[in-house]
Amino acid sequence: MYADDATIRRILTELGDTWAVVGLSSNQNRPAYGVARVLQRFGKRIVPVHPKAETVHGEQGYASLADIPFDVDVVDVFVNSDLAAAVADEAVAKGARAVWFQLGVVDEAAYERTRAAGTDMVMDRCPAIEIPRLN
Repeated sequence: MYADDATIRRILTELGDTWAVVGLSSNQNRPAYGVARVLQRFGKRIVPVHPKAETVHGEQGYASLADIPFDVDVVDVFVNSDLAAAVADEAVAKGARAVWFQLGVVDEAAYERTRAAGTDMVMDRCPAIEIPRLN
């Protein structure tokens, strides 16, 4: 409902390989940890974004999107829906080419705002499920 197959394919194959993963920490029991590993296996560079700014999967972490000193292509959001809109707005401000809200993360107003800004967006989907389907 919140992304067609063409948008999903474009984000996963055409918009770039640097993915900021918001909510990613070294906690192996959290979904973000496993999804980030899958993204790496498919050639994506992951950038952990978490208040603890931990290094995860060999990649330096940052406390916020604004702290990342380089461009990111996609912002993958693993925070509660009530916090996700602010992350989407930060992603647009940073110049990300796409925003991806994970399964269960839904904010229709943020979706509309992000798309209106010209940024691709997927909501309530998981790239670790979608990316293997591309082959």
